Amino acid sequence: MEDSAQTDGAQVPVMLVVTTDPVTRTILAEEFHRRYGVDYEVVVCDHYDHAETVLQELARLGRGVVLIAGCYGPADRQGLGFLGRTYATHPAAKRVVVVIWGDFASAATVFQAVGQGHADLVVVRPERPRDEEFHGAITDALDDWYLAHGVGFEAVRLIGRQQDRRTHTLRDMFGRNHIPVGFYAVESAATERLVAGLNLQGAELPIVVLQFTSPPTVLTNPSDLQIADAFGLTGAPPVNKVFDVAIVGAGPSGLAAAVYASSEGLSTLVVEQQAVGGQAGTSSLIRNYPGFSSGVSGAHLAYRSFKQAWSFGTEYLFMRQVTGLKTEEHVHSVRLSDGTHIRARSVIVATGVDYRLLPVPELEALVGRGVFYGAAVAEAPPMTGERVVVVGGGNSAGQAALHLARYARQVDLLVRGPSLAASMSHYLIDQLTATPNVTIRYRSEVVGARVVDGCLAALTVARAEPAAGLPEPSEQEIEAVGLFVLIGSTPRTSWLPPDVARDGAGFVLTGSLTPQRSAAPAPEPSPSPAPSPSPGPAPSSLETTMPGVYAVGDVRSGSIKRVATAVGDGAAVVAHLHTYLASHPIPQPADVPAH
Repeated sequence: MEDSAQTDGAQVPVMLVVTTDPVTRTILAEEFHRRYGVDYEVVVCDHYDHAETVLQELARLGRGVVLIAGCYGPADRQGLGFLGRTYATHPAAKRVVVVIWGDFASAATVFQAVGQGHADLVVVRPERPRDEEFHGAITDALDDWYLAHGVGFEAVRLIGRQQDRRTHTLRDMFGRNHIPVGFYAVESAATERLVAGLNLQGAELPIVVLQFTSPPTVLTNPSDLQIADAFGLTGAPPVNKVFDVAIVGAGPSGLAAAVYASSEGLSTLVVEQQAVGGQAGTSSLIRNYPGFSSGVSGAHLAYRSFKQAWSFGTEYLFMRQVTGLKTEEHVHSVRLSDGTHIRARSVIVATGVDYRLLPVPELEALVGRGVFYGAAVAEAPPMTGERVVVVGGGNSAGQAALHLARYARQVDLLVRGPSLAASMSHYLIDQLTATPNVTIRYRSEVVGARVVDGCLAALTVARAEPAAGLPEPSEQEIEAVGLFVLIGSTPRTSWLPPDVARDGAGFVLTGSLTPQRSAAPAPEPSPSPAPSPSPGPAPSSLETTMPGVYAVGDVRSGSIKRVATAVGDGAAVVAHLHTYLASHPIPQPADVPAH
């Protein structure tokens, strides 16, 4: 084993490289030492048994391992199996399989292993100096790791109880907004000293400390709006400005619309009540989004889109909820939860959906204390060594189960139906099936919970749909400290006026689905020849029953509920905006005659 020198006395993260192929080992050792040896401890092993021993010792010492690289090529066929075994000691590490250029016969085996979750990404061994494609893939993986773990620089310090609903919400919100946050649980002696140093003994929790201000700004049990104002990123909306478009929601569809609208010269404002990315922003790994062969986290994808729109001039209002919408003289007025208004010539509804609540009364008091709606990526590490339950049969549930499986001893995925084939992507089903500590329980549902010391301790599970010819089993109790619920969709449309038509489930009707368009009567024949009117623009497939108001993404009735299609909606709607804005100019005030 070869070790790089540490730059100081601190324990820096470890990058471990192992292969029995001496040529590949020499190349990788040189590349990793030269590029990363200053900031990481690079460990290079020549045998996989030795590497496993090293990883076990690092785990015993509490050392963080950021990346593990193994090889799969003609001279080394052991790397894939090794990478799969490393989850037991270092579940959070990024796993890299290094292949040899020209070894195309190995491609099927390598990609199958990635699909089954044995590795996170595939890189080709560098064959020349300054191989930026190789290092670009490695640094992207490192960026994802730091985004998920929030180690290092702390822009914000969050002090609160580990099992607290508001603290959980803030941790999730900061993480999804790409804000470096350090969490300090009040249960520890170190946190007590920190609170005493701030002279905040007895202060209402949670406490938010903005470390980037001078002096640090301290907020006790702040509201979302107080946090947004303290950050200084977004002030009150402009009173007299009329935007070309106001976008409500900063999920994939809203951010895509912002990118295209602002890049094409439209003045654009995005309002988001919590965090960029929407439900997609909570996904630990999206592997079927075009252009990311190794997958991309939802938070990373959302943050890139957010910065891209910002660079084109998009303005943002965070931590504000939209509560109403009305139209006055071709200008829409969007009412916000703080009592202010936004004026815009057009509006895009991209509010997405919420996960449905489980109809189990005792779970309501446990939200943030073992019960989480959504993937709750930040809550995965505390589940290390525990048993957890995921409820849902869609892609989000599958991604959450796989992410939790890296930490939890056992993950039970509860599915109401008899199969996942109709609701989940095939690659996720394969990966779940291949993950040894994931058990899929079909025709199952949560019907009760047991609480110990105010936190979730166990769940009661029963058969949801009796199978033909099978006796009805009795209820079963599963000891679990975490329940992650990702079922169904409840559209965020209660703020919309009656003028915006919705289907029976509350999703916004657009295009040919709207009542006016689907039931439009044929025109009466003209009794006498008359000039034909100029044909107007074709109805927009994304326009609602309220002129100038559009709906995109998951909130739209009939949408496919995939990130790529949501982004497609956001890109497509801007073409319709141009047509609408050109035909609906803002009325100019009449000239005042001179006296």
